[in-house]
Amino acid sequence: MDDAFRSGYVSIIGRPNVGKSTLLNNILGQKIAIVTERPQTTRNRLVGIRTLPDAQIVFIDTPGIHDPKHLLGRRMVKAAQDVLKEIDLVLFMIDPGQAVAKDKEILALLKNSGSPVFLLINKIDSIKKNELLPLIETYSRLFAFREILPISAQSGEGVDAVIEKIKETLPPGPQYYPEDMLTDQMERFMATEIIREKIMLKTSEEIPHSVAVEVLQWQERKDGLVAISANIYVEREGQKGIIIGKNGALLKMIGTNARHDIEQLLGTKVFLQLWVKVRSGWRDDNRALQELGYP
Repeated sequence: MDDAFRSGYVSIIGRPNVGKSTLLNNILGQKIAIVTERPQTTRNRLVGIRTLPDAQIVFIDTPGIHDPKHLLGRRMVKAAQDVLKEIDLVLFMIDPGQAVAKDKEILALLKNSGSPVFLLINKIDSIKKNELLPLIETYSRLFAFREILPISAQSGEGVDAVIEKIKETLPPGPQYYPEDMLTDQMERFMATEIIREKIMLKTSEEIPHSVAVEVLQWQERKDGLVAISANIYVEREGQKGIIIGKNGALLKMIGTNARHDIEQLLGTKVFLQLWVKVRSGWRDDNRALQELGYP
């Protein structure tokens, strides 16, 4: 093994909506994680791979750590916590506009992880420079961070510095994945996430969190076209009507927007069919969660 080559697993941890998925997409230079302004957008552990000439960094984007109200939420939080057992480095992201109290609970978990922790202060373009130093001092008193790095996940400011510090911290190791591989997720999973993202962007209130997507059929035709059919599950009949919209207009818009992104993902034409069905209480149904990919 070449001791000059470094590799390892890096977890991105933080509360919902601090910009974890935005950071991962920025680092990879391609969108693999869905992004909305709504908290708890990420439900599954998501792996993103950045391969450099002298290093391979395997990022693990996790659901935001929050106070769960359903079995789904409890599993999301457990997925985020379980990642801490198998990583070499933690990137702990914060939003300077949010309160510190909830971050203290996460830092208590990180103290038991045994891994070095970087503090990433995201959205620095949203605060004044004279507010940054007191924020750094506050968090420095809470935890012995290996590095404290101000960034903007949206614009990319400071992200290159994060990559360099990660490379310095990771141990010598092998290349785990082929150099052209960006994620270990299957295309079907990516398609369901794209559909869910479009629903979240077009709906409001409780509906985004009550939605799950399941691909029923995936057929690659001889002419290169990929035919996909999927169910959109909601918990109540009224939510079904909202997603379908007047004369099916909203569902058509969701399908059009999702098809465009899936075509970019696959590099080919896509025929997408969507159905909306009611599956009452699926977020608290163990069997339903397993069937929908939330083990």
